[in-house]
Amino acid sequence: MLDKLFSGTKTAEAGAFRPGSPSGPRTSRHSTAWAHLLKHMKDNSGGIVMDVGPTSSSNVNFLANLGCSIYLPDPLHDAATGEWTSVGMSDDGVPVMDTAKFLEEYFSFSGRTFDVVLLWDTLDFLPEPLVQPVVDRLHEVMQPGGKLLAFFNSKLDPATTTHRRFHITDSDQVASQSGAGYKQQRVLQNRNVERIFQAFASSKFMLAADNIREAVFTR
Repeated sequence: MLDKLFSGTKTAEAGAFRPGSPSGPRTSRHSTAWAHLLKHMKDNSGGIVMDVGPTSSSNVNFLANLGCSIYLPDPLHDAATGEWTSVGMSDDGVPVMDTAKFLEEYFSFSGRTFDVVLLWDTLDFLPEPLVQPVVDRLHEVMQPGGKLLAFFNSKLDPATTTHRRFHITDSDQVASQSGAGYKQQRVLQNRNVERIFQAFASSKFMLAADNIREAVFTR
């Protein structure tokens, strides 16, 4: 089934550590959003899934066994390279980010459209100029009726809130594994999330007990 694995144009060598690579122990947590999405995927077998973040062999194997094709972009790593930052500066002396170049280099999918997107907590760590453009691009490349799962940290604590890689299971549990190298940028309240995802047809928010809010958006 690995011949169905789609990889981006810029990836790390297998096994190589890089910023954001999961390095901590795995801790299981209940996820109502994942349980909702898992049922949807089993009811609609196959399809193309985008699993955002560092490579997870367990996710690849699980999704392949469901008959899915898989694409694994890692926008946080790609954003951290700085290769797409323009040479211009803002009035505040901050480098101007060329978001169009970023989307072209790292978020082009050769005409593929996705049935499911597992975005996880990416938006809490993505540089601000990329948040809306990335969500808009995801909307563009999803099938009508497609589902997008996202997690949002409910507290702003960059010193202790680490980016996590989530590993899926055939249950309502996901395994959370901390990475390194990315700083929490923001806390998105529900009204902010609704504004960012306003192009989607519907949204469903779900409470969790560990300072993470979950949501599923329908294209």
